[in-house]
Amino acid sequence: MSTVDVKNEGGDESHKRKLEEDGSNGSSVVAQNGNHMKRQVIVPPTKPKIHYTPLKTGLCYDVRMRYHAKIYTSYFEYIDPHPEDPRRIYRIYKILAENGLVQDPMLSGVSDIGPLMMKLPVRPATRDELLEVHTAEHLDFLERTQKMAREELLKETETGDSVYYNNDSLASAKASCGGAIEVCKSVVEGRVKNALAVVRPPGHHSEPESSGGFCLFSNVAVAAKNILKNYPESVRRIMILDWDIHHGNGTQKAFYDDERVLYVSLHRFELGKYYPGTVHGQYDQTGEGKGTGFNCNITWPTGNVGDAEYMWAFEQIVMPMGREFQPDLVIISSGFDAADGDTIGQCHVTPSCYGHMTHMLKSLARGNLAVVLEGGYNLDSIAKSALAVAKVLIGEPPDELPEPARDPRPEALEMVDKIIRLQSKYWKCFKRRCGNSGCNFNEPITETIISKNFPLQTAIRQQQLQNLLLDNFKFVTLPLVNQKLAEDTVFCSQDVYDASTLVIVVHDTPEIWAGRNVISGNIEPSASVIVDNGLPFIKWAVKRNYGVIDVNIPQALFEQDNYSAMITAQEVLLYLWDNYIKFSTNVAKIAFIGIGDASSGIIHLLGHRDTRTNVKAVISFIGNKQLKPLVPLVDESLTDWYFKNSLVFSDKTHSCWGDNDSKKPRKKYGRVLRCDTDGLNNIVDERFEEATDFILDSFEEWSESE
Repeated sequence: MSTVDVKNEGGDESHKRKLEEDGSNGSSVVAQNGNHMKRQVIVPPTKPKIHYTPLKTGLCYDVRMRYHAKIYTSYFEYIDPHPEDPRRIYRIYKILAENGLVQDPMLSGVSDIGPLMMKLPVRPATRDELLEVHTAEHLDFLERTQKMAREELLKETETGDSVYYNNDSLASAKASCGGAIEVCKSVVEGRVKNALAVVRPPGHHSEPESSGGFCLFSNVAVAAKNILKNYPESVRRIMILDWDIHHGNGTQKAFYDDERVLYVSLHRFELGKYYPGTVHGQYDQTGEGKGTGFNCNITWPTGNVGDAEYMWAFEQIVMPMGREFQPDLVIISSGFDAADGDTIGQCHVTPSCYGHMTHMLKSLARGNLAVVLEGGYNLDSIAKSALAVAKVLIGEPPDELPEPARDPRPEALEMVDKIIRLQSKYWKCFKRRCGNSGCNFNEPITETIISKNFPLQTAIRQQQLQNLLLDNFKFVTLPLVNQKLAEDTVFCSQDVYDASTLVIVVHDTPEIWAGRNVISGNIEPSASVIVDNGLPFIKWAVKRNYGVIDVNIPQALFEQDNYSAMITAQEVLLYLWDNYIKFSTNVAKIAFIGIGDASSGIIHLLGHRDTRTNVKAVISFIGNKQLKPLVPLVDESLTDWYFKNSLVFSDKTHSCWGDNDSKKPRKKYGRVLRCDTDGLNNIVDERFEEATDFILDSFEEWSESE
């Protein structure tokens, strides 16, 4: 029996008897040396039952990957080097040494780098490994670059897609790809707890048949393919998180139909204008075949995003998907070009945010995490960001965020919400939040009573018309011949043909303030109300005996961005003008009032028809919607006229204002005014009198308030 000595101070006999009684169950307690006794050990010393903490973090780095460099053709290229600079990996390795994570005084790439990190071997990826992703023709081309003359290399560089070559490019690219494979293998085999691959050239833009975007081989895709092939029992699912500011088109293409790999990319998209500029980077690209639902693009519509936006996306999308997917390995395609200070990314993610994101991803796959370098072109930013990631990999907690209370940009909030609604078709973690629980998206949705799936916006329009426009105001239908739209799209007052003053209200489907069931996520009808922001203007116009036309632009069901709704608004307004308004001999004064995306139809009309004789005022309440410029196809002076005769009310936090209070949108957007609140209902309430007074002044009528 194991025992320990316990001193019985004072020779307390009662204490001694108690110990003896406690030991009466078979474990005896015996007095020794007068004042000492031995008692039972409840938990003997035990070796820690942990495997993760004692392991080191793997590090892959080799100076030979710096041999891939652009061939200089002028002095200016020498003093202003290519963004994909060989010093990128050197600066990362150097800062790791400066902070004691790596012990290598000469920065020569020694094998023993200290107690915290383990040097992992760098070896070239084999042809068979590369063929798991790339075509033989692509490999053959890169092999030919080893013997190309300088002029031929420069020609291939000039005709390539943002990529350069020299005679050492293939060797560096094979080492970079082989390093990515090795860090993943070392993690899967348990030789290290996690790993960091400081490698170049990067890889996520390289598609199976071609190089692109500074990338020769698709490093992460090749590594993931070979891990799935060689470790079928221990690695069945891999999650790839790509936080490079550019979309990883090559990685996505490699796994677009593969349910074993969840690919999540956070990147700037800007309607396809940002590199690589293909539709495949749009957020509605969710996979195909067996891979449907296993591709998630989180697309930033603008630059200047930072910690708040990335943390929000991680907390709302990335981590819920990761936990549900239950990967056996997580690979980060770790580009640092979204880092603060990178002039290409033009975003503001701080090193501490990279640390927090790494910390969250460590909670997946039992900590099996491999970080593989992609982009990042500011040498200081890439070094500091990589250091923050490395510290978290080793075991340090991430630093505090510099602005933890900052709210994400409104357009980022909107985008995250769109993605959640889209991905809720495939992921249980999103269904409750979207109210889609139990909804069959494949069941046809029609506007007839036969289908149980009935569009809510149709019910809203019918209620609006029946109770308000028809019964109270005695409105009538204004037919839209051959427009393939519902009969209730346009209604007007009965005296519209005789009216000399006309108010045309063009609006989206009214908003809903909804109460949601916390269990199912479904909307509770008894706790929800319809908010019709166009109604106050209709009442105001009817009271003043103006002619009124009410135009309801329906949103497209399940369409992500409702481009078709904006096109519908444009077509309807042109039709009304060409077939009704311009033939009215009595109308002399017209005011347009646009609410939401539908206001784009008014702006389109003003640019495509000369309406200035009759149109006296244009009011738009856009909230947080994108500003629409007037494109004058009739007369260039239209821009000045539009600015003088318009008011455009935006949310306080609209992106057009940026961080500069003195910033003013250009005249082509009209006279844009910043409200003190956010939300269409709030800004309509706030600026209703200002809008109606502006119309009266334009009509040269007295305001009731004057």
